[in-house]
Amino acid sequence: MHPAASQDVPERAAGFPDDLTLLVNDYLAQLRFAREPGVSGLQEAMHYSLLAPGKRVRPVLALATARAIGHDPREVLPLAAALELIHTFTLVHDDLPALDDDDLRRGQPTAHVRFGEDVAILAADALFAEAFRLVLSEQRGEPAHVLAALAALTDATGVNGLAGGQYIDVRGLAGARSVGLRCLHRLKTGALMRASVESVLLVHGFKGVALDEFRKFADELGLLFQIVDDILDVTADASELGKDTGTDARHGKVTYVSRFGLPWAQSLAEQTHAAARAALARAVPDGAAELEAITDFFLDRTS
Repeated sequence: MHPAASQDVPERAAGFPDDLTLLVNDYLAQLRFAREPGVSGLQEAMHYSLLAPGKRVRPVLALATARAIGHDPREVLPLAAALELIHTFTLVHDDLPALDDDDLRRGQPTAHVRFGEDVAILAADALFAEAFRLVLSEQRGEPAHVLAALAALTDATGVNGLAGGQYIDVRGLAGARSVGLRCLHRLKTGALMRASVESVLLVHGFKGVALDEFRKFADELGLLFQIVDDILDVTADASELGKDTGTDARHGKVTYVSRFGLPWAQSLAEQTHAAARAALARAVPDGAAELEAITDFFLDRTS
C-alpha cells in the first residue's frame, strides 16, 4: 500500500543558499593540518577528499541554523567545518573495498583509488581527529556550551550514530524484525544531520521546547535525505550523481525502493518533506528562509 499523499503542500522556498556554501569552501580551503614535512602527503590526501566539489550540505545546514536563531553564521564556522571533516571521513570509509567498494565520489576517483587503501584509511582517521581539534581550539562560546556541542557531534559519530548505523548496514540487519530502515538511516545518515542543527543550538545555549522542535525538524530532514538518496541510486546516472550508482542493489542492501518500490518511496519522500517543513515552522514561527530552501532542495535534488 502506498502512503497517503500530504494534503498540505508548503510553498516552495528560494534556491539553495549557495552563499553559505562559498563561506564554507573559503574556510575549508584555508585549513592546514601538517606541521611536519614528513606528513605533507597525508595532508594532500585529506585535502583531496575534503575539497572535492560539493554542496556542503551539513555545514551549510549549521550556518543556516545560526542565521535562523539570529546569529551571524561566521560565528560557527569552526563547528560547521568540523561537520564537513567528519562527513568526508565517513565518505572515504564508505568507499573502501571492505564497505561499499566504490571508485567514484564527488565526480572524481575515490581516495583509496587515488592514494591507495592504506593512505585513504589514515586520511579519513586524521580528518576525524582534526574535526574535534578544530572545535576545541577555534570555536568560540561559553566553555560548557562548546563542550555540549562537541558531545552532540561525538554522539552522532559513535555506536549510537554513524558507526552503529554502518554496522547495521554492513551486517545486513535492516531487514530484521527488530531493526527497521528508519533505525538504520536515523543512525547512519540522520545522526550527523541532526547534529548539524543541534550542535549550533547547543553552542548558543538553547534549551527546552525550541531545541526539541529543531530536533524534530532535523530528524525528518535526515530521513528525507536518505529516502531521496535511495531513489537517486536507481534513477540517476553516475555522471549526474557524481558517484557510482546501483551500489545498493549490487550489494543486496535493503532500501526504501527495494523494500517498497519506487512510487511508494517517492510518495514517502513528499510526506517526509511536508513533515520537516511543518516541524521547522513550529521551531521558527517567523520563518527561516535558508532552512526552508535546504529542505526543499533535499526533496528536489538530482545529485
